[in-house]
Amino acid sequence: MEQLELERWKERADEAQEALDSMFWNEALRMYNIETPCPGGDCNTIFHYWWMAHAVDVLVDGLLRTTNGRYSKRLAALHEGLLRRNGGVWQNGLYDDMEWMALAWLRAYQATGEELYKQTTLVLWEDIRTGWNSHMGGGIAWQKSQLDYKNTPANAPAVILAARLYQAFGDTQDLEWAHKIYNWQKEHLVDPKTGFVWDGMNRTGDGQIDTDWKYTYNQGVYIGAAIELYRITEDQAYLDEAGRTFEVAAREFAVPPGGTLPDEGAGDAGLFKGILVRYAGELAAAHAENGEAAAFLHKNASVLWDMGKSPEQALFGTDWTKAPGEIIPLSSQLSALKLLERMAVLDA
Repeated sequence: MEQLELERWKERADEAQEALDSMFWNEALRMYNIETPCPGGDCNTIFHYWWMAHAVDVLVDGLLRTTNGRYSKRLAALHEGLLRRNGGVWQNGLYDDMEWMALAWLRAYQATGEELYKQTTLVLWEDIRTGWNSHMGGGIAWQKSQLDYKNTPANAPAVILAARLYQAFGDTQDLEWAHKIYNWQKEHLVDPKTGFVWDGMNRTGDGQIDTDWKYTYNQGVYIGAAIELYRITEDQAYLDEAGRTFEVAAREFAVPPGGTLPDEGAGDAGLFKGILVRYAGELAAAHAENGEAAAFLHKNASVLWDMGKSPEQALFGTDWTKAPGEIIPLSSQLSALKLLERMAVLDA
């Protein structure tokens, strides 16, 4: 029975990967269209840099799971297309966007051994570190044009990146960065009573925390940050902090509590659930004896496949409880793929 379940999730992940490739890939751009259908590529009025980082991530998922060379070829084409579209450089004005791109190409390097991907990661990490400053007691800024606004999207992924760089290359300075950023994040943007992760502080220059901005994304990246430091240090406190945040996220967002994650909308928000499920998957892998995260992912994946799939293909919208409409954002397809790939790995 377990083997049948494993094969089922592998097949479903394969179907969703095929839909991503056939329905979104734009060979002329050597990138993905930002929605489907997109006749003639006319939908691409915006360059969603950070969405493409998550596209890299799901390609790496597919490569690691199958070892199929088509994923390596797509990664190479996408690397070329992204660099061309971004004007021949990798940096941009948003620190969180660059963190996602660096995380993705680091995984691609580790999966393929392609030195070009390593260099991309290191170039981005060098620029990301310039975002740390003394405003609000430290932390990495969200964007270069607003250095006094600090938020979870710019800090928790940076912890994951720094920790993974340390694990990959052994530079102790990267581990120091991981601890420093994590400690700032925990002190300033995590509710000490519950473990719920707030979005940001000083957005309007008044020093206030946006406690009413509640997103699945923020819970996911903090869980991921804690798990990476747990893997390095084996300090149970990090695992406990990840578990605490997961539990409050499941209560806060899932309907009913512990059930299906909500529709958070299209655009950037279409990626938010995918970020939570990716790092909930990391929690499940690191803490296998506690099956809550794995059960949560299984519940959401079953609902997604049974209720949220297009009748014709493995295409998914922003609401995992019903079939998508005529236009499907790339962001929501990537979120669904993250969940399906996590299920294939967890069941393995």
